[in-house]
Amino acid sequence: MRCTPIYLLVLSYLFIAPPASDNAAAAGGAPSHIVAGFQSALVAVMKEAETLSIRQRFERLAKTADESFHWALMAQITAGNHWKSATHTERKNLVEAFRRMSITTLATLFDGYSGEIFKVIQEADGPSRTRIVQTVLVKGDKSKVDILYVCRKFKVGWRMIDVILDNGISELKVRRSEYNFVLKKGGLPALIGLLNSKADELMSN
Repeated sequence: MRCTPIYLLVLSYLFIAPPASDNAAAAGGAPSHIVAGFQSALVAVMKEAETLSIRQRFERLAKTADESFHWALMAQITAGNHWKSATHTERKNLVEAFRRMSITTLATLFDGYSGEIFKVIQEADGPSRTRIVQTVLVKGDKSKVDILYVCRKFKVGWRMIDVILDNGISELKVRRSEYNFVLKKGGLPALIGLLNSKADELMSN
């Protein structure tokens, strides 16, 4: 496990903002269990993907994804300083648009099954009270993709807040970079519109 670069990636965004508040009671489930459950849901949808529309895949994945990811913190980190000046309605709309776009992307990408297997390799402490769950995706041709999930504990329990692929790319950092121009030009309303537009486009395919 290549800890040093991963730790730097995690530290680079964890100090942007504190966790968004939750009012629900604490829930059980270790980080590795959360990750394994999410990956099992992905495989189940992949096995039926060819008979399901993107919308149906979205509906199949939504519950597990909502119980696995902390959309509010992820949206907050993506928005950066724009989050601080946003209204309650803007924040709520951004979280929902971010969630919708994220799940629609999953429903689009995982569109078939060729014998893929997800394996949880290990779980280790990360910086700033995070846990890093190391997994590997073994494809049908036996090639492998290392996937790290960054998890943090909230009042609702452990939730994933980032996904890092084997080449060291943080999905959350990529999104921040992609959306930075939109935020500078039109603020949160522009980003909300973009996310919903992209989700609509993917859903219509």
